[in-house]
Amino acid sequence: DKANMFPLIQRCCFHTPFKLQKVTGPRLLLHGKNETTWSSLGLQLQRGVCPLLRSPSHNPVSVYAIKLQAFHTSLPFLKKKTPKESETKGILQRSRTALKDSPKPALYLSLAGLIPFVSVPLTMAIQGTYYPALVFSQVMYGAVTVSFIGGMRWGFALPEDSPAKPDWMNLANSTIPPLFAWQALLYKDITSGAIMVILALGVALHYDVSLLPSYPRWFKVLRVVGTVVMTLSLLATLSLKMILEEQLNNSENKLQI
Repeated sequence: DKANMFPLIQRCCFHTPFKLQKVTGPRLLLHGKNETTWSSLGLQLQRGVCPLLRSPSHNPVSVYAIKLQAFHTSLPFLKKKTPKESETKGILQRSRTALKDSPKPALYLSLAGLIPFVSVPLTMAIQGTYYPALVFSQVMYGAVTVSFIGGMRWGFALPEDSPAKPDWMNLANSTIPPLFAWQALLYKDITSGAIMVILALGVALHYDVSLLPSYPRWFKVLRVVGTVVMTLSLLATLSLKMILEEQLNNSENKLQI
């Protein structure tokens, strides 16, 4: 009878034995890579699967093993952090500690010295107007700052108990940033002058961080932070200069038309 055969086929082909349910529980997922568990699973599947599902071209043990293997995955937050991430966090943490350990007068005076750099692009962005005098004053202040940074190397190398010797390397390199600053003031185009100041800041930072390792760590971190802020301020000024000048030219052309 067809009505009696259907429950029998359903029970034979689609009903999993109780032993198989035990094997495919959490214990199987925790020990998915254990060869003994896979072999026992193969025996249980070979005994419990209906003969009608077997075919010479498909092995039921391999099919069920592949399906169950897909569930054996590690959670993303349990993965170990890469060395690059840990190194970056370590560098940032050491830099913050060095800034906290720096002398308060040096820290506060350095931060106050960044105000003229930041105030120029901020003023033009708020008012939406380009001020050539402000931009020139920013470039001139940058040239003075670069000259001051270059002179610090003379003051560091001249004392008798200084770890830096007053040789050609230290004294001659300290004169290069002031030469860049002087060249920046000779340009008629303020954009070229600002770019020259940015180059001078980069050269001075390279000298202070790489060529004079005897500088304290807090000073090097302070130099990096100050150079980044000054460079970004000059780049922001140049960007605003281009945008505001273009807007002014477009408005003048509309008025002429």
